[in-house]
Amino acid sequence: MPDEGLETLYGPFDEHLKTLGTALSVRLKTHGRELIIEGKADEVGRAEHVMAQLGKLLDSGYRFGRGDVKTAAQLVQQNPNIELQDYFLRNSARSAGRKQVVPKTVGQRAYLDAIEAHDIILGVGPAGTGKTYLAMAQAVAYLLAKRVSRIILARPAVEAGEKLGFLPGDLQEKVNPYLRPLYDALHDMLDADRVERLLERGTIEVAPIAFMRGRTLNDAFVILDEAQNTTSEQMKMFLTRLGFGSKAVITGDITQIDLPAGKGSGLVEALRIVSGLEEIAVVRFDERDVVRHPLIQKIVRAYEAHSTQAKA
Repeated sequence: MPDEGLETLYGPFDEHLKTLGTALSVRLKTHGRELIIEGKADEVGRAEHVMAQLGKLLDSGYRFGRGDVKTAAQLVQQNPNIELQDYFLRNSARSAGRKQVVPKTVGQRAYLDAIEAHDIILGVGPAGTGKTYLAMAQAVAYLLAKRVSRIILARPAVEAGEKLGFLPGDLQEKVNPYLRPLYDALHDMLDADRVERLLERGTIEVAPIAFMRGRTLNDAFVILDEAQNTTSEQMKMFLTRLGFGSKAVITGDITQIDLPAGKGSGLVEALRIVSGLEEIAVVRFDERDVVRHPLIQKIVRAYEAHSTQAKA
């Protein structure tokens, strides 16, 4: 491997090597310019293969940014035979305004590929897996490339037992807190002034799902976030709004349903009814796709274990 870039690959005090070693079940250490791999023969062979791939990335001019080596370790854990160049070089960076979006897990890569290949995509899984953020990144990329003429972001105005009527202000002020996560992601990808201009022109629309009724959405990239909190009627209404030249991404976590007792989730029902259609892609995330604080993976896993025990 070239000297330049080795420091970022190995990390301060070989911190990244320790992360890789844990993921590969080997011990990685340096002696001068030599890299020493210790462990069982088959695991050493796999580690050599991975380090060779990382070396090729360096040779090709790739410079490992903060978190890239950890991402590589996670990808190897999920798929030992993975070709890392597929994730770090070959069209894995998607331009979304001022952001370069790179899938950090196998699930995220499958999700981006599904968005590219299908008209309706259901992304289902726990918080922190990038479902909404990646969909937003793709929507912005499509708009900037003129593949669609507008972005529509929708969310059900349902949260943890709170009711809109008890909030102060007019209707728009009442629903804005529920739509705030969508605005936040949008501002992360585009300058604030540009976001405001696009909102004023209607090129980007952020609204509760109820505002979709009676409309046909042509030439649009539509995102329905927190879809587990839609009713059956709302989900059917949304799915039948899609017009020509449009794409819809529906995201949700079916373990976090805040609908009143007795109300079935439209997302859960949709997974049963339409997921078998060839034109619709379903991407399921799990704790391995969580890209927030590492503790979040453990929390998600603990809740899943608890839920399994409760059902037993």
